[in-house]
Amino acid sequence: MLKLDNLSKVYRVGAFGGKELRAVSNVSFAIEKGEIISLIGESGSGKSTIGRMILRLIPISLGTIQFNGVDISTLKGAQLKEYYRRVQGVFQDPFSSYNPIFKADRVFRIIRDAFFPGMNDADWKRKINSSLEAVGLNPNQVLNKFPHQLSGGQLQRFLIARALLLDVEFLVADEVISMLDASTRIDVLNLLADLKSRGLSILFITHDLSLGYYISQKSVILHRGRVVEMGSTRKIYNNPQHQYTRMLMASVPRLDQKWEEGAPNTAAAASYDVFSGDYAVDSAALVEVERDHFVAQHGNSPSR
Repeated sequence: MLKLDNLSKVYRVGAFGGKELRAVSNVSFAIEKGEIISLIGESGSGKSTIGRMILRLIPISLGTIQFNGVDISTLKGAQLKEYYRRVQGVFQDPFSSYNPIFKADRVFRIIRDAFFPGMNDADWKRKINSSLEAVGLNPNQVLNKFPHQLSGGQLQRFLIARALLLDVEFLVADEVISMLDASTRIDVLNLLADLKSRGLSILFITHDLSLGYYISQKSVILHRGRVVEMGSTRKIYNNPQHQYTRMLMASVPRLDQKWEEGAPNTAAAASYDVFSGDYAVDSAALVEVERDHFVAQHGNSPSR
């Protein structure tokens, strides 16, 4: 469905733009219909930049993104509008997606004006109610409310319902639960899993490894704009091959241990300096260490 091929994003920085900052470098992976892939990395790894390029919020520097075989950079006019009917994004801060002086369901009115101008009021009301109920919201309790009258979880569900109004096929979920409390997080995760069962494809962008393990069949580990490991989520988590992935795993706190007992192995972490120039790998040269498990080359061989 969606294919990234040697995708790169380069910014011009410094005085007069004399230097280059490579935010994303030669990233390649594909997402099939009805599949959830977690794009995992620390802050600054380039994962949100990839999401924004998929949504055409920022231009691509090098490489291509294809949706159902069509290069999205070539889309214009009616074709681009149709693309946004099928591909939508939900972002980290639900409050910033709403104008506080308008009622929250104004986002539905915008969708109607742009994509369903000829639909009568009764059919549109049924379509809204159906979308809200699909994300676990009671229309009578949330419609005609201002953003401050709804919780963060309700607002996030509102945005997902907005995407469902368009009958989307692909959703970019960029840190969608990082600002929600723990009791609400699991509800949104289960909602995404339910939408996946209906055929929706999702790119789940997160820095939280536990969430990626919970929701996705496949994972892509991103470090400083480069893919260092990808494949089956279970295989990556149970048998991490790249030193950076191992360091991420070692940094996850455990509930059954106190910090002094379960603190990350600093000696192991020190063996891989994330700020060192020696980290560089060729993202195009991923080695298959087992079926559906790939690791980037480090030097002349995969990291062990």
